[in-house]
Amino acid sequence: MRAAGGRSSSVSMWWRGEDVFSRSRSSSRAEEDDEEALKWAALEKLPTYDRMRRAILPLDDGGEAGKRVVDVLNLGQQERRALLERLVRVAEDDNERFLLKLKERIDRVGIDTPTIEVRFDHLNAEAEVRVGNSGLPTVLNSITNKLEEAANALGILPNRKQIMPILHDVSGIIKPRRMTLLLGPPGSGKTTLLLALAGRLDKDLKFSGQVTYNGHQMDEFVPERTAAYISQHDLHLGEMTVRETLSFSARCQGVGSRFDMLTELSRREKAANIKPDADIDAFMKASAMGGQEANVITDYILKILGLDICADTMVGDEMLRGISGGQRKRVTTGEMLVGPANALFMDEISTGLDSSTTFQIVKSLRQSIHILGGTAVISLLQPAPETYDLFDDIILLSDGQIVYQGPRESVLEFFELMGFKCPERKGVADFLQEVTSKKDQKQYWMHHDKPYQYVPVKEFASTFHSFHAGRAIANELATPFDKSKSHPAALTTSRYGVSAMELLKANIDREFLLMKRNSFVYIFKTVQLMMVSLIAMTLFFRTKMHRDSVTDARIFMGALFFSVMMLMFNGLSELALTIIKLPVFFKQRDLLFFPAWTYTIPSWILKIPNSCIEVGGFVFMSYYVIGFDPNVGRFFKLYLLMLALNQMAASLFRFLGGAARNMIVANVFGSFMLLIFMVLGGFILVREKVKKWWIWGYWISPMMYAQNAISVNEFLGHSWDKILDSTVSNETLGVQALKSRGVFPEARWYWIGFGALLGFIVLFNCLFTLALTYLKPYGKSHPSVSEEELKEKHANINGNVLDVGTVASRSTRLAIVGDTETGSEIVDNSQPTQRGMVLPFAPLSLTFDNIRYSVDMPQEMKARGVVDDRLELLKGVSGSFRPGVLTALMGVSGAGKTTLMDVLAGRKTGGYIEGNISISGYPKKQETFARVSGYCEQNDIHSPQVTVYESLLFSAWLRLPKDVDSNTRKMFIEEVMELVELQPLRDALVGLPGVNGLSTEQRKRLTIAVELVANPSIIFMDEPTSGLDARAAAIVMRTVRNTVDTGRTVVCTIHQPSIDIFEAFDELFLMKRGGEEIYVGPLGHRSSELIKYFEGIERVSSIKDGYNPATWMLEVSSTSQEQTLGVDFCDIYRKSELYQRNKALILELSAPPPGSSELYFPTRYSQSFLNQCLACLWKQHLSYWRNPPYNAIRLFFTTVIALLFGTIFWDLGGKMYVPTMYTYQACDLTIFKMLHIYLLLLDTGGSHKTCSTPWAQCILQ
Repeated sequence: MRAAGGRSSSVSMWWRGEDVFSRSRSSSRAEEDDEEALKWAALEKLPTYDRMRRAILPLDDGGEAGKRVVDVLNLGQQERRALLERLVRVAEDDNERFLLKLKERIDRVGIDTPTIEVRFDHLNAEAEVRVGNSGLPTVLNSITNKLEEAANALGILPNRKQIMPILHDVSGIIKPRRMTLLLGPPGSGKTTLLLALAGRLDKDLKFSGQVTYNGHQMDEFVPERTAAYISQHDLHLGEMTVRETLSFSARCQGVGSRFDMLTELSRREKAANIKPDADIDAFMKASAMGGQEANVITDYILKILGLDICADTMVGDEMLRGISGGQRKRVTTGEMLVGPANALFMDEISTGLDSSTTFQIVKSLRQSIHILGGTAVISLLQPAPETYDLFDDIILLSDGQIVYQGPRESVLEFFELMGFKCPERKGVADFLQEVTSKKDQKQYWMHHDKPYQYVPVKEFASTFHSFHAGRAIANELATPFDKSKSHPAALTTSRYGVSAMELLKANIDREFLLMKRNSFVYIFKTVQLMMVSLIAMTLFFRTKMHRDSVTDARIFMGALFFSVMMLMFNGLSELALTIIKLPVFFKQRDLLFFPAWTYTIPSWILKIPNSCIEVGGFVFMSYYVIGFDPNVGRFFKLYLLMLALNQMAASLFRFLGGAARNMIVANVFGSFMLLIFMVLGGFILVREKVKKWWIWGYWISPMMYAQNAISVNEFLGHSWDKILDSTVSNETLGVQALKSRGVFPEARWYWIGFGALLGFIVLFNCLFTLALTYLKPYGKSHPSVSEEELKEKHANINGNVLDVGTVASRSTRLAIVGDTETGSEIVDNSQPTQRGMVLPFAPLSLTFDNIRYSVDMPQEMKARGVVDDRLELLKGVSGSFRPGVLTALMGVSGAGKTTLMDVLAGRKTGGYIEGNISISGYPKKQETFARVSGYCEQNDIHSPQVTVYESLLFSAWLRLPKDVDSNTRKMFIEEVMELVELQPLRDALVGLPGVNGLSTEQRKRLTIAVELVANPSIIFMDEPTSGLDARAAAIVMRTVRNTVDTGRTVVCTIHQPSIDIFEAFDELFLMKRGGEEIYVGPLGHRSSELIKYFEGIERVSSIKDGYNPATWMLEVSSTSQEQTLGVDFCDIYRKSELYQRNKALILELSAPPPGSSELYFPTRYSQSFLNQCLACLWKQHLSYWRNPPYNAIRLFFTTVIALLFGTIFWDLGGKMYVPTMYTYQACDLTIFKMLHIYLLLLDTGGSHKTCSTPWAQCILQ
């Protein structure tokens, strides 16, 4: 039977996942006491709605003796927490039992759960690209391409863009209750396929084929709410906590059809006289009732994703300290899991996560998918073998074609049929991503008695059609899906999850929260206006102000104009506040969280009280001090008008921010609008002087209405009613003053002006809403590929093999040697260790003893009852890093890996640091340490408009000693480029991540090279393989290995390494959550030393054959294992012989070697101030030349302003200083915003004075 209330809105697997997600008691008690039986009987007599919102829970003391009836809509935080603790105390152990309990309750009364089968048939996706240098963003190319596009549109020239295939003839089936893993090398089309399946494909792509859900076409339901696409990009509001972010998402997505399903479930249980488990019943009711679902489901997902430890911590961003990158990635996942979507398409959800956390998340997903009937396709970059084994089906995509789709158990059989075998200690997922690559394929050839010949992707795809898994899919696709079998609640037809008013309330609550968190901005704006008011008071002080002539009146009018201008400029802050939130808005709008108007109305309405305070401070302070008309009625009328003006300015700049969607563009057009409104506002140029072809501009300028209304309010007052000379005119001084400035001298113009400002407020807010409703996010990717790359794409699609020379010329075709046993590409031990380079360096060791680092206790934790004043992040950590030794710094998310590295590198500017740090036996001094160390950040920040070689040249120019001549410097750069395999990319533009330029893996290598050209002795690398697939990670790790082999000291944090990558390290520094070390020592051959140490601990399970030692190590040393075993791995380590040896080594290295001397540099910087300026000038010149949008905007802006001012001030004499001043002022604003980009790059690491960049900027301008 089907749920009677099943409606078309989506029934998430996750709501059931959440319902199920509470673990009920291990079993119902054999008999219930009489009191509880009476409570159940009373519940069953209630009306349906009342029955659905009431549940039976234990008394607060948790005892079994008493129960009480509670309203699930009013559950407090402690009650929710206690409920979840009873249901899912430990996610790893209890989640599956909880889900089975929930499923058992649903199955017991014969209710079907909705499922979704996704089919895709003959999908093709293509993009138009520019080939070669024509796609590079230079001023010349930009102009040429725009002219060419215009000629194409007019049919004058043919389109020179070429077609690049992304997906080619892709077909398959995604089954419910099965976990599908999507694998493929970079550029294979994984993201495009996921977007196509989720109904989110970019409209600019040429797309053909069809995707169906349960046999229904995409236009028959709402795919955005039926399926959830989880992006690989983490976009969140940094001012919100993790819990608030997930709660808002759950509140917007609603409960789907949970209430209808629960109503039918309750009806059937009542008819069958079945009494459900009390905790399961409470959880399901709390999840199904509007108003409470966000909190209960949010708490459950927080626990499942391991985010409960940081639930009340700010998410953070570039400017606000918050959660770690791995936690932010889990927030992105959780944001969609709290909703009711029944199909999940997840794009690279494990980036930045350690392998044990990834395993636990995928395991929880698997439990939900299998038990509750969900559908999931998950793309992972470097899945560990145990994570790979959690999946039922595999889709292997290469060059836009499906090489294999089917059961995981059959994938190796297929490739062995093709002649390729996965080595014994090689992860199957890594093997699958490499076996179709020209460069990697040969090492897996299994027929050594036959000559190897490259097997193209086309041949794999063709052979798969005749393989038994391929034939099964083709046969199933040939039989149409029976739509009658589709559950009525499986596909969602409503556009939004809850009512419009609920969405409006949710946005109001969030906007109010953000305003509280950004209260400093609003306080600063108020204080700023008060300071400006103080300036106005002293500038126009009443004792100096007279009312004896029209000239005196003009001074008063100037004071009024100054007030109008200040309130207009006060609204400028709305530009930044609006634009900074737009990326998150566009993401949530496209996910159909809410319509745009529910977002824009709170942005407007909630700012009105702030405007009242800001304007009040300005007007109340200055009005009587300046000496405006003392009538109290006119005082309040001025306040009311200024309030309307302030709101109009804020609405105008909100609209411009929403329409421009980019800070530089918005500031340009904001300045433009201010200039036009000012010039045509009736003060700078009076109405009679405005040319007839510009008079329309006068009538549409909001400042004209404000200036007229404010002037009428003042000059028609009693203070200005004197008549100067009745023989000349009977008009009052005030009327004469108004007429002299072209102002209409009628009292009704106050209300006309006030009404016009209200009209502009409504107009600009409506335009803001329309802009956010229909416009796309700013900036599209303009792909540009080399001719060889495009030829290879087409060759792979057609099954052709390019000439070897052509392939070798491509930047990504790099010679790699392999370990024949493991398939490793990282290091060839047969080669001699490389140490000689053009520039010598001093090998240095780094030792640290008893390092403690703490910060002030966050207010959120104090609010939860924590009494300590400080939060300790590192607890007495000790160790040493030595030359020629590659050390891995590992641990679960939150263990303190990056914190330790930042402390050692001197990058922690706040907090409290204790302990000893020595460099080759001498105390560390940050000024000298910065000259001999390098730090490769996880985020690869580079100047986008310079080439790879130019990036290295700039770094070497500033960071190498001044006695190194230019020829030696260039030779050293060439050596470094060869070391990190960047030679083929020397002239490639760096570009912007995800838009153009280098790939992620190439950026990682460039980050390493930028530090290497400084010739450091010690290098810190923060997650150099994060965000890379197995093959790209191998290339980067080979670069790291080459760096170590030069004799440098290298330390890397790393999250989820494959066996190959993990065993490329020499030593391991393992930390546990809380900032304590639990293993510091050598790995040994095949990790033998590490395995021997942990297997020597009592009751620690032995490693299985072929298992990844890195994963095993994290699993056996996890917090849950510590609780299970009843041990503390930190105590065990500190009592071990290994710890004593390490302490002895630290002591030995902490003493300076005989004959050595302490590091000393005569100057703080390597180069003189003049050379620093020259280097910055050179790089910024290149950056400006290759930034067409910036140059085009400035050129367009100045040209248009010149034309406008020329026509507005036509034949009005030579006093052009006013328009000229405003033009230059506006240009300065655009320059200011351009500097924002360079500020991200200004963390020089001590390479040059920060003032050299502004000097270069001034000279360039």
